[in-house]
Amino acid sequence: MDLSHDLTSAIAKSFGLFYLLALSIGITAYAFWPSLGKRFDKAAKSILNDEDGPCR
Repeated sequence: MDLSHDLTSAIAKSFGLFYLLALSIGITAYAFWPSLGKRFDKAAKSILNDEDGPCR
């Protein structure tokens, strides 16, 4: 089987497209997963709870 540059390039582009789509769907599902909402809220508020006063 002779792999030309065009065929190799098309395979690489297709793999990259499907890889990035799967990664994007996975990250979005993780961010909106219902049981993780409390963890994200805690992380968002924890930075404000540690302040005692202005920076020195």
